[in-house]
Amino acid sequence: FIRLKDDDSGDHDQNEENNTQKDSEKEKNDREKPQSTTKRKAVVPGPAEHPLQYNYTFWYSRRTPGRPTSSQSYEQNIKQIGTFASVEQFWRFYSHMVRPGDLTGHSDFHLFKEGIKPMWEDDANKNGGKWIIRLRKGLASRCWENLILAMLGEQFMVGEEICGAVVSVRFQEDIISIWNKTASDQATTARIRDTLRRVLNLPPNTIMEYKTHTDSIKYVWWRGAGLLL
Repeated sequence: FIRLKDDDSGDHDQNEENNTQKDSEKEKNDREKPQSTTKRKAVVPGPAEHPLQYNYTFWYSRRTPGRPTSSQSYEQNIKQIGTFASVEQFWRFYSHMVRPGDLTGHSDFHLFKEGIKPMWEDDANKNGGKWIIRLRKGLASRCWENLILAMLGEQFMVGEEICGAVVSVRFQEDIISIWNKTASDQATTARIRDTLRRVLNLPPNTIMEYKTHTDSIKYVWWRGAGLLL
């Protein structure tokens, strides 16, 4: 696995002949430390690996159903699994992950481009939306794999519009969705829908719903305020 870690290396002043100078330099180093030393190592393809067009990050979340979730508590609950930059790095993660069909409870896997959090409020997502497909039990693992392989392989052919994908495991059904940046671009959302139908080999009568993130936020607010009948 490619692991991200903080770089804590730094120079230490060894001159003890002038304590005033030492303290002054230490204070300067302390002020500069957040900018100069707190860095994450970039995830890059290894030698002879096949690079992806974008880096991606796997996330996982689990929560108690029926409990209203604020954006702050949701962000605290979602856990980053890891980031990859090549086909080989993807399979290293994926081959060790539990398949959605084997998850229990109220659980979600998220796969988003690096730098985009799987949250409606993220700058890359806030003007966008998602295509939603509800699946009967037993189909989530296959559909999730087909969806993310199509996304990593740039099969949607909509430029930088794709933000990520989510599989949500629920008690009576499972849900998969793919998120894009611009909900108002109907030509792009239509192309995503048609590609999604093809890569998942969906029957013609499959119900597909497009929902803007703005509507999702409004729905959660009304539900949290107890205003839904």
